[in-house]
Amino acid sequence: MKNIKEQHFTYLMLLSMFFWGGGWTALKILTYNLPMDVIIFWRFFLMSLAFIPIIYYFKIPFKLEIGSLKYIIGSSILNISFMVSSFFGIKYGYAGAGSVIITTFSPVMTFLLVAILFRKKLHTRQYFGLLLGLIGGYILLELNNFSLFLNSSNLYFLLCALIWAGVTLLSQHSQKHIHPIHYSFAIALIATLVTFFYAKDSNLLAVFHQNTEFWAALIYLAVFGQTIATTIFFISSGKLGSEKTSSFMFLVPLFALMSAWLILDEPMQLHIIIGGAISMLAVYFINKKTSVKTN
Repeated sequence: MKNIKEQHFTYLMLLSMFFWGGGWTALKILTYNLPMDVIIFWRFFLMSLAFIPIIYYFKIPFKLEIGSLKYIIGSSILNISFMVSSFFGIKYGYAGAGSVIITTFSPVMTFLLVAILFRKKLHTRQYFGLLLGLIGGYILLELNNFSLFLNSSNLYFLLCALIWAGVTLLSQHSQKHIHPIHYSFAIALIATLVTFFYAKDSNLLAVFHQNTEFWAALIYLAVFGQTIATTIFFISSGKLGSEKTSSFMFLVPLFALMSAWLILDEPMQLHIIIGGAISMLAVYFINKKTSVKTN
């Protein structure tokens, strides 16, 4: 019975990674139609609405401690910044490339922030992982042609990875004060209010004049690619364990590349595939736990 349950959550995790990966293709479709501020507001608004039935279904008592406010507000600001940067990165670049760069760089940058801020002592394998990360980054960002790098969308993707590293650190510390689902809902709610005041002078109702493809992409990004995928991830991580759950993250770039290739007809760039593979290997070595020998 235990194995059946574990298999069930494994399938759910695969679905969650698929939803996350496809989100980049959905965002690319949205950039064709409306300005950034309108898209970001509706993304957070729909995300907030989608969390309401989930919170009601799980019936988790909502507890908002004062200590959690700094994490919620900080993450809200970073989430908005992430959406702005990713919007322009995807608008002027490839959705597949952006997903690979952001997904593989964020864990490396998170680890570096922890090591620097908390003076964490590194193991040999982690130094090796960082070296691989540098090599993978060199290939991914096409640093052999620095002028091309400066004039490309890679700068936006690199900024996204750095921002998401900050989001990761805040979310990890927030779990001492607030349930992850409530945390995500609160972030979406605050982000909705902030982006509304920023975009209120824009034509927010223009979304109702868009076609079916636009609405499919918007609903997918806000509901499936964020709300449902995040909820599945949090629930499954509690059942499968954080170490096993984190290994599924390696599938996000793969699903993103495939969806961008199938739906957007984006080319499979060799440097993205090679650099992404090396960077994912780097994340593996950085996060790999040291085995404890017993007599």
